Amino acid sequence: MERTLRAGRMATFAYFGLSGFLLGMWVVHIPSIEHRTGIDHAVLGRLLLLLGAGSFAGMQVIGPLTDRFGARRVVPVSAALSSVAVVGPGLAPNAWTLGAALAVLGACNGGGLNVGMNAHAVQVERGYGRPVMSAFHATYSIGGVLASLVGAATLGAGVRPAITLAAVAVLGAAVAAAAAPALLRPERAREASAAGARRRMPLRIWALAALALMIMLCEGVANDWSALHLRRVLDAPAATAALAYGAFATTMTIGRLLADRVAARLGPVAVLRYGASAAALGMAAAALSPWIPLALAGWAVFGAGLSGCIPQLFSAAGHADRDAAGVNVSRVAGIGYLGMLAGPAAIGALTGVMPLNVTFFLPVACCVAAAAAAGILRQRAGTAGTAGTVPEPAVDAAEGRCG
Repeated sequence: MERTLRAGRMATFAYFGLSGFLLGMWVVHIPSIEHRTGIDHAVLGRLLLLLGAGSFAGMQVIGPLTDRFGARRVVPVSAALSSVAVVGPGLAPNAWTLGAALAVLGACNGGGLNVGMNAHAVQVERGYGRPVMSAFHATYSIGGVLASLVGAATLGAGVRPAITLAAVAVLGAAVAAAAAPALLRPERAREASAAGARRRMPLRIWALAALALMIMLCEGVANDWSALHLRRVLDAPAATAALAYGAFATTMTIGRLLADRVAARLGPVAVLRYGASAAALGMAAAALSPWIPLALAGWAVFGAGLSGCIPQLFSAAGHADRDAAGVNVSRVAGIGYLGMLAGPAAIGALTGVMPLNVTFFLPVACCVAAAAAAGILRQRAGTAGTAGTVPEPAVDAAEGRCG
């Protein structure tokens, strides 16, 4: 059993890394694809909304399917489809076909694979009886870094995006097939998922989803506005401005590699409460700093603070109900993803009435609210749906494993 569980964990790492790598390969080819299709930045911005819409729709479909058939069946299929879908943007000749390709990519990767692999990660975590979720999310980030390196090499060698992405599709499909046998079998036979899909969304899942929206709003702001902040507000050179996102992404990845140990020792409540608090301080320091080094340090602290928050929320959603893990993860991830899309747009709108650095107090407020509400992650004895959850360190194990 221990060997089977270890193999399932390794397979989960493979799928998280593959997901980040596939999405990263699209990202690094955006300038080339934009030029080839003849669209401008404004059109690209609107088309990216289709990527988000596809992801959200895919999450709602795959959640019930994961609970019905098990992640063991859903994840490899989603991974293979995601690998094929990444070729679409590289072949699109115009804005219409690019939009359709992005919607499909979003549904397969951001929707299907995202939900399935997180639901399987919850099953692995339940088997280990201790936090292991954050390391999976770190692997996703590492996959994106690897994509940037591969993309830089192929673009530098003059390889056309369509050829590179086709090779990536073959590699991705091979990884999806090779890792599939190691995935864990469903813990119990699922009844028809229609009943689970019709369940009223519990208040606790609504709360977790609201927290995910706030945290992912903050991540979206960092992704789209960190470099622009140094460039526009502090008049930093372009190369220096790029370090703002680099600092955020680096500490985010390192933090996720360490967050499982912190969660095992101090509990998920502490990870969210103190992580969100640190993120608020980092963001405030970056927003108020007149000096580039301090601003970079602020973005780094912001990334470190946020790093462990989303994995704790996804883990709590998956553990809330063993038989509805896929549905609950899809709900929390889907609403959280709306925050990822809304955050950059909200900052853009606010810049029309206030300076850019002042708008960053919106994510500061979100972090403060998340820290204040972190207690929602605390499991209590006798709470419905807690069977198999990872218990708080300070609580007797019976509380986290009732039944």
